[in-house]
Amino acid sequence: MFVPLYDGTPLRVIRFQYVTIAIILANVAVYLATGAFTSDRVIGAIATGYGVVPGELTGNPTPWHAMMPIPRPLTLVTYMFLHAGWWHLIGNMLFLWVFADNIEDAYGYGAFALFYLFCGIAGALTHVLMAPVSADPLIGASGAVSGVLGAYAVLFPRARVWILLFMRLPLRIGAIWVLGGWFLLQVFTLFTAADMQVALWAHIGGFVTGSLVTLALRQRLLIRIGD
Repeated sequence: MFVPLYDGTPLRVIRFQYVTIAIILANVAVYLATGAFTSDRVIGAIATGYGVVPGELTGNPTPWHAMMPIPRPLTLVTYMFLHAGWWHLIGNMLFLWVFADNIEDAYGYGAFALFYLFCGIAGALTHVLMAPVSADPLIGASGAVSGVLGAYAVLFPRARVWILLFMRLPLRIGAIWVLGGWFLLQVFTLFTAADMQVALWAHIGGFVTGSLVTLALRQRLLIRIGD
């Protein structure tokens, strides 16, 4: 429906978004190493081995039970760095690039890294809770990125964001409308789409987690960035 282009909210504490850049580079490097130049069969094996398979975490038998190369709980972290294709990767990294720098600024380097991982884990667990016996692997950074979007909506609701609506119409609108609209679209699609391949519960779980954590810390974070 839309892609973010630029928010223009300045950094106030940190000089550069080093953690955000490191996360983006890690995702690109993993995709180049695992998904960019390999067959669908190899990509499937990587996804089932290092992605979150709900049935494996809940003790339900799946076809992949004997092919798990790492302990199942570790997939709650590794899944965030796997992507199914270039557009999957680019979409997640674009949202991260536009919105994460200011959240890193508010939280600080180390706390932001932990916040990002926590939102990603929460998104995955929400997906597992809603599909506990599924054998389909969950991969992608969108649960963690959704947490960043939720945090941005709490801290910078009045920021102005440039977006490309319908991939052709540039608009500059308030962040609360951009991110609130994005969240409502996830919920609407979840309950109206007949056959949805996107793990929308991970998006919703990550967004709600990021919003609630940031809301609980809001006063402290606003003091840090001098707002």
